Amino acid sequence: MTKSELILRLAELNPNLYHRDIERIVNCFFDTITDALAEGKRVELRGFGAFSVRHRDARQGRNPRTGESVDVNEKKVPFFKMGKSMLERLNQS
Repeated sequence: MTKSELILRLAELNPNLYHRDIERIVNCFFDTITDALAEGKRVELRGFGAFSVRHRDARQGRNPRTGESVDVNEKKVPFFKMGKSMLERLNQS
């Protein structure tokens, strides 16, 4: 599901809200999560999961086209851990 599909789905479920207001709410939601992660904070949504930031050290990589070694700088990457409720819901069989 893309962000625009999410906005359309929310608009269908909430016909009393304007499309532009739903779009602002969704953008605000994602911006808030992004800002918190940029500050190094952890974001937990009960029943859904938790977002956090992990650190990757600098390393030697390889250019797949030429095979040449390249330096890869250290970086921070987002990490998502699924919540227990979501895991159970996905594995109902």
